[in-house]
Amino acid sequence: MSCTILYPLLLLLFSCACMSEVQENEVQAERTEQLNVEQRGAVWTSGEFQQCCLTGIHTELAELRSTVSSLKNKLEATEEQLEQLRRKDYKVAFAATLGRIGDLGPFTTEITVVYKNVYVNEGTAYNPTTGIFTAPVKGVYFFTLAGRHRSTRLMDLRLFKNGQQTVTVINHLLGDRYEAASNSFTLTLEKGDHVYVRLWKNTWVFNNENDFTSFAGHLLFNLG
Repeated sequence: MSCTILYPLLLLLFSCACMSEVQENEVQAERTEQLNVEQRGAVWTSGEFQQCCLTGIHTELAELRSTVSSLKNKLEATEEQLEQLRRKDYKVAFAATLGRIGDLGPFTTEITVVYKNVYVNEGTAYNPTTGIFTAPVKGVYFFTLAGRHRSTRLMDLRLFKNGQQTVTVINHLLGDRYEAASNSFTLTLEKGDHVYVRLWKNTWVFNNENDFTSFAGHLLFNLG
């Protein structure tokens, strides 16, 4: 083969080899750059993911707090409604007499009268062992007391609240006959207040099957 043909052919082959190497280097460089970009993107995506997670957690917590607050408000409203119903439906009433005892007294000192014959004791606020009514709730209460006696001696019954005297049922000496008297009173009581009747010293009352001598009371309305 002549030199005029061989040299151009070798030059062509050499040029092709060089171009192939250049292209391969460019492809490798592009791949390297892409890998670097992907690696940098992966790091950024991880940080973004963490931030996204934190944002989501804060959002969920805010929604949870809102839900809890809403449920708390509904619970408080329900409790208030139940309390209102409880106050409205709270029943307190009692009525009791001395029973068939004949004369009670006279005594040298005043005593708390124990009305043992109980007709009504709704709410069990009256104690037939001690004769004391204990207010189960704060409210306004209405009380009545009545007594009968033989008027050869004074009758003196007094309504007390926590040791403080309020109203009196009294009947003076009018000869040898039976007399009766009564009184009633409205009291505002705190929960736990005590109301009872005292028979004053050197006085007496009488009761038989007709139940003349009595003590009664009931809750008018709740103030709690």
